[in-house]
Formats: sequence, structure tokens, C-alpha cells
Amino acid sequence: MTVFRIHPDVADAFPGTRIALVTATGLRGREPWPEATAALAHLERDAADGVWQPADESDPRIEAWHTAYRSFGTNPRRIRPSVDALGRRVAKKGALPRINPAVDSYNAVSLRHGLPAGAFDRAHVSGDVDIRYADGSERFTPLGEPDTVENPKPGEIIYADAHGVLTRHWNHRDAHRTRVTEDSTQVTFVLETLHAHRDGHLIEAAAKELQALLLPHADHCTVRYLDPAGPDAAV
Repeated sequence: MTVFRIHPDVADAFPGTRIALVTATGLRGREPWPEATAALAHLERDAADGVWQPADESDPRIEAWHTAYRSFGTNPRRIRPSVDALGRRVAKKGALPRINPAVDSYNAVSLRHGLPAGAFDRAHVSGDVDIRYADGSERFTPLGEPDTVENPKPGEIIYADAHGVLTRHWNHRDAHRTRVTEDSTQVTFVLETLHAHRDGHLIEAAAKELQALLLPHADHCTVRYLDPAGPDAAV
């Protein structure tokens, strides 16, 4: 079991935080996932037809993350929250990237609900995972850059395990070590909001939607939540 934990300092600074942990075991990433393919295609069609557009920085969901990023010294127009960056890509190119079925699934859910999302291959997570402020000594290797090592700035919010940083700038970018591939069989996906009182229904709907996309291709799939009242959960 891995415990995910919101550090008290982060909970105090962001009391409206709510994080869904969707954990799939026995995941089969090399078989066809028609549901994920259809979810991405549906979003692209809706965007092309003008019946749906991704949330941008004028949307309260994105604006909240921009405010949070600025609070810990990150310029959100240069280093964007994941859902913001993905939405801008759709708005510009009209298409979503195809990575692998599990990643495609959480990308579709993230965009549909305007919530940041990420995922960790649990086979490469070491010990428990803390959502905390960096002290500046941690090491991070960005996704897709296995030869690069960065040090988060002191005060930057990170996900971190015993061996290093799993995400920088809270949810801007995931680590290469814990990336999800077609061969990942045990994965924890995260969906996040900073305003549970306003967007709690969105995160619950998004978690159920992601679970529905994963279940046909997994042995088990569970949902747990983190918030300041319940800051840790074992998955």
C-alpha cells in the first residue's frame, strides 16, 4: 500500500483542496481501449463544432490554479497547470495527443471537466507520496527527459516520494521515473481542485468517468479522496 498525504502547511494554505485518487490494478494497456479513443474523438468533434471549448485562464477553475502558482513563485503563463496547457493545445491545433490508452483516458477526463490530472506507475513509486512544499534539495527528472535533473525551488509545491519529486509546480509536469506506459499494471491517477465547495461535484463526476474508462481494462479500480479534513489515504 502507498499512502498519499497532503502536508498540513499545504492544507492550511489551500483549505478548499480536494484530490481524487483513482487506483487501477491489473491494468492491461496493450489491448484496444475503444472507450478512450471515442472520448478523445468526441472532445475533438465538439471543439471543432463549437459546442464545447476547453477551459482557459478566464475560467474560475483555471484562474484558481494561476493564483496558486503565483503564491509559490511560479509564473502560470510561462509554466502552466497541466489542464491549462492541454486545453491551449486543443484550442490551437484542434487535436489531442495520443500517448497510450491510460494517459489518453485521464487527458480526456481532465479536459472535459477542467481539472488538472496526472498519474503514477506505482511499480516505480518508492514509499509514501507527500504533497508538500519543496525545500530546494529535491531532485526531479522531467517526463521525456531521462538525462535531465532539476531542483524545484524552495517553496514550490511538489508531489514527492522517498526517492525524489514526482511532479513539479503541483501539477505542471510529471516525472520520467513514474511515467505511465502501455506496460504499467498498477497506476494511481489524480484529479485535483482547489475549490471543493464549488467544484466538488465536478471532481466526483470526473473520478467516476475515469473509473468507468479504466474498469473494462483492469482487474480492480478504486476511488479515494484527500482534503484537509482527511489529508491521507492508503491506495
